[in-house]
Amino acid sequence: MQVAIIGCGLIGRKRAASLEGGRLALCCDPIEDRAKALTNASPGARAECDWQAAVRASEVDCVIVATTHDMLAPVAAAAARAGKHVLIEKPGARRAEELDPVLEAAARTGVRVRVGFNHRFHRAFRKAREIVDSGLLGPLLFVRARYGHGGRPGYQDEWRARPEISGGGELLDQGIHLIDLARWFLGDFKRMDGRLRSWFWKMPVEDNAFLLLETGAGQIAFLHAGWTEWKNLFSFEITGRDGKLEISGLGGSYGIERLAFYRMLPGMGPPETTIWEYPMADDSWSQEFAAFREDIRLNRPPFPGLEDAQAALRIVEAVYQNCRS
Repeated sequence: MQVAIIGCGLIGRKRAASLEGGRLALCCDPIEDRAKALTNASPGARAECDWQAAVRASEVDCVIVATTHDMLAPVAAAAARAGKHVLIEKPGARRAEELDPVLEAAARTGVRVRVGFNHRFHRAFRKAREIVDSGLLGPLLFVRARYGHGGRPGYQDEWRARPEISGGGELLDQGIHLIDLARWFLGDFKRMDGRLRSWFWKMPVEDNAFLLLETGAGQIAFLHAGWTEWKNLFSFEITGRDGKLEISGLGGSYGIERLAFYRMLPGMGPPETTIWEYPMADDSWSQEFAAFREDIRLNRPPFPGLEDAQAALRIVEAVYQNCRS
């Protein structure tokens, strides 16, 4: 499968290094040197500065969109109209309605579109999904999660601080991952509330987001994403009637990825505890792309797909609206 990457920054480079079963054919970025730098590690790939030409390139089968948020949906829609399969980096768009043209184009041309919520493919989450599906936790009760980093000097001047480009702050940046994971385990949320704060970074978007979400069955997700975690943090807990899963770390600066399974015993007291650690390199990006290749080969709807991204974005929009009002 011949792949074009639109957006050759950090995420574009991660995607280029994780093309399981694919070949990088074209690198596109408005900064020509950045596009050329990515081609250096991919013999035969060419550089391009015009994204519209890139998505129409005859040699390309699949387009990975790793741009700023304002361009994710327009580039994806153009690629789908051109008959290319598309993997869009999260959050997929600034607002849910921006993905409607992508859905329409994909339905018309029959291409497959996946949204890059790669956290589902971390080893700890793959194991957690297996345990939940086995029924060992019993009925799920709630999810509690925290995710954050501390930014960097000049963070307030980057594109993420400009709402017309980013669509929002930390809630759309790392918070959308927590929302997607919470939906993956608990299902759709019917009630959403939250609080947004800009405590440290002098910018017109939030640097902390606190969410309280509830499903129709009364299950709760309590989520906090922040740009004021001076030590990078990832923690995700899934509690059921009969046990609990605790996922911590994502590798690198977030610490070793780890899954703990606390299984309640009939007599209660200290639980039976099993721990898995994953000190090896993160393979979520390559696992996600391999799943996308299977979507295309089997002609199956990607999961998560556009509808999942829209559902997560509608939760973000509801929280933004509640906080404004």
